[in-house]
Amino acid sequence: MIDKKAVNGIVKEWLRNKDYFLVETTVSADDKIVVEIDHAEGVWIEDCVELSRFIESKLNRDEEDYELEVGSAGIGQPFKVLQQYYIHIGCDVEVLAKTGIKYTGVLKDADEEKFIVTIQKKVKPEGVKRPILAEEDLTFSYDEIKYTKYLISFK
Repeated sequence: MIDKKAVNGIVKEWLRNKDYFLVETTVSADDKIVVEIDHAEGVWIEDCVELSRFIESKLNRDEEDYELEVGSAGIGQPFKVLQQYYIHIGCDVEVLAKTGIKYTGVLKDADEEKFIVTIQKKVKPEGVKRPILAEEDLTFSYDEIKYTKYLISFK
């Protein structure tokens, strides 16, 4: 069986001096290798092909038969690594809390412990007949959410 750590090492070697980052590597029991990469400005197919060829040049098909798939982290899929939060600061996101409440707003900030989403909520100030929209910053720790994902908007 192909070692996931070995594949990660090969990918990290390719990533050196590039703006891409590794999102996830999986190696199934039947040696299907799936590598997901991402970039702040999107992933180019040519770079996926280049990475795929690089991985193939480092693995020996005579020793292990494997299937290799290299691609980008799917748009609209939940974030898997902290760098995905960083590259989406200022973007619309959807957050599903473990409480079951779903929030949509703008990702304002992120660090290793938490992230902040600015949401719009209706409030009714005293003496006003109709509610108005007001912004509120919500802070989440990563262990209190089920997922965060980029919200695709066609406005």
